[in-house]
Amino acid sequence: MEGMTREPHVSERTCIVTRQRGAPEAMIRFVCGPDGALAPDIKASLPGRGVWVTARADIVAQAARKSLFARSLKTRVDPAPQLADDVDRLLEADCLRMLSLANKAGAVMAGFGKVAEALAQGGVGALVEACDGREDGKRKLAQAARRAGSTAPVIGLFSSLQLDLALGRTNVIHAALAEGGPSTAFVARCRRLAAYRGVSIDGATAAGEEIEAKPDSCAKEG
Repeated sequence: MEGMTREPHVSERTCIVTRQRGAPEAMIRFVCGPDGALAPDIKASLPGRGVWVTARADIVAQAARKSLFARSLKTRVDPAPQLADDVDRLLEADCLRMLSLANKAGAVMAGFGKVAEALAQGGVGALVEACDGREDGKRKLAQAARRAGSTAPVIGLFSSLQLDLALGRTNVIHAALAEGGPSTAFVARCRRLAAYRGVSIDGATAAGEEIEAKPDSCAKEG
């Protein structure tokens, strides 16, 4: 009708487990290769027919356990036993790749002093804390963030070693990302990884419970 504006078309996909529809960003696409191997397509760019699963580790595991991939793709499919963990590693690597890109763009400051100074100056888009770092340092920076009125998300999904490798430095415990650009993309990927693991952006569970540390990624749920 004249004078009315139409809502923009939003592409949605249907999860083969829950049968609920949602945005592609909240799901993981899977494609089947000629050999029957199932490949997670986290960037939704691989050729071939695909199916979609809600981006949560427990739901991906359920899809494999109940043979829902084969049923939906109507072909023989052999999901790897560790499929849910494989997806986690891919999502994690995607986050760390974006952190590396943000660092190359000059958007990352590392070290307690530099992060505290960045908070005082404003313009911090995200804080990154190594999940195996000391609690007193995290607490002091949290206090600095409150004093500065910062509402930047605190990302505690990665170990110090992972941050070292992504940033090309040693002993990285605290880092801050400037607002905008690759920092925004990094935070979006971290939110996806956190949702997949069933945790919040700062590494706490959705119910606010503590998470047991893991050697390879201390923010994973047990």
